[in-house]
Amino acid sequence: MSIIQEFLRYNRQTILAEIGDEGQEKLKKAKVLVIGAGGIGCPILQYIATAGVGFIGIMDFDTIEIHNLHRQILYTENEIGEEKALIAKEVVSKLNPLIEVLAIPKKLTVENASQIIQQYDIVVDGSDNFTTRYLINDTCVALQKSLVYGSILKFEGQIAVFNHRGSKNLRDLFPEMPNPKDVPNCNLNGVLGTLPGIIGTMMAHETLKLILELPTLKNELVLFNTLNWSFTKLNF
Repeated sequence: MSIIQEFLRYNRQTILAEIGDEGQEKLKKAKVLVIGAGGIGCPILQYIATAGVGFIGIMDFDTIEIHNLHRQILYTENEIGEEKALIAKEVVSKLNPLIEVLAIPKKLTVENASQIIQQYDIVVDGSDNFTTRYLINDTCVALQKSLVYGSILKFEGQIAVFNHRGSKNLRDLFPEMPNPKDVPNCNLNGVLGTLPGIIGTMMAHETLKLILELPTLKNELVLFNTLNWSFTKLNF
């Protein structure tokens, strides 16, 4: 793609005084790892890719199932049984052929977390369980990597930015991982399909602002109830 075509692709954001050509170059040079290509991960991947983030890693060990399709909008019935990371890479690469996308179809573990995460500037947590969330957080703290966090349930979501330029992390907010048996989850309690789209887009927005060095959440947890449209920001 020529420089003119690249200009035309991004110019609706580069005309913003806060971004410009310099900001677009920051996006192009950025390396972002998205862990989890599910309900939250799908919109994150769409928006950071189309904004021009130059290198995106997609890590997910799961396969596509029919019950995913009401909210995981990168996939169709034709891909049921396929690995999410591989299909997500195909779709995202078509959305923006200018960027590089790497599929990592494996589970994040204590053994591989540092090796994988150290290759990226920013990590975005689209996972759906506390074991993975705490592993991601602790690895990012050890490697001094910025982390964009989000979670959803029913009609409610929350987002935060952890460990960015000395800011606090997940354990400052929730010091110990709760017992998974005591925590409600979408498998048992459900989620409206648009909710992960809302929260995932907000997480993508914060990710882009981190890259662009614009003001982002710092030691703040945003709680968003989409049933009654209440919006709360807690300091921690």
